Amino acid sequence: MTDVLEQLTAVLEARKQAAKADASYVASLHAKGLDTILKKVGEECAETLLAAKDVQHGGDKNALVYETADLWFHTLVMLSHVDLSGQDVLNELARRFDLSGLDEKASRSS
Repeated sequence: MTDVLEQLTAVLEARKQAAKADASYVASLHAKGLDTILKKVGEECAETLLAAKDVQHGGDKNALVYETADLWFHTLVMLSHVDLSGQDVLNELARRFDLSGLDEKASRSS
C-alpha cells in the first residue's frame, strides 16, 4: 500500500473510533451510518462520471482528478465502515494481475 493510502487508512480508522460525531467529517459520516455513506459514494460517482464526460469534450482534467479523489476517499470511508480497507482492494487487484479479464469474470459464481 502506498504511504498516502496507509496514512489515510490510519486517519479513517481513528476518526471511525471518535467518540463524538462532530469531531470530524468522517466521524459524522460513520455516526449517520452506512446508508448516508453509500449516498455520498453515489453522489461522488455521479460527479466523477460527469467530470469524465466534460474532459471528453475539452473540459478540465484537474476537475476529473479532484472528483476521482472525492470518490476514492468516500469509497475508503465505506470500506472502513464495514471493517475493510484499501489494502483489501489492492490485494484483490494483485490476485487478478496475471488473469485475463475475461477469465476472471468467467470464474465468478453466478
